[in-house]
Amino acid sequence: MTDEQARTAANVVLATAGVTVAVVVFRSPLLRRLAWRAVQLWLGASVPLYLADQVRQAWMQSART
Repeated sequence: MTDEQARTAANVVLATAGVTVAVVVFRSPLLRRLAWRAVQLWLGASVPLYLADQVRQAWMQSART
């Protein structure tokens, strides 16, 4: 098996696993609620941190001459 074939096989396996997990999560109300809450927590934490970092970087850049 070549390196390219190994990458393709790994991508197919990962895609299949991802679709399978998505189907299981969307079919189960409990898992769907847990997944939605996880997305809310992730967005609630990562987006403000990203924006704060961008503001900090812009502030630092504005001080340079």
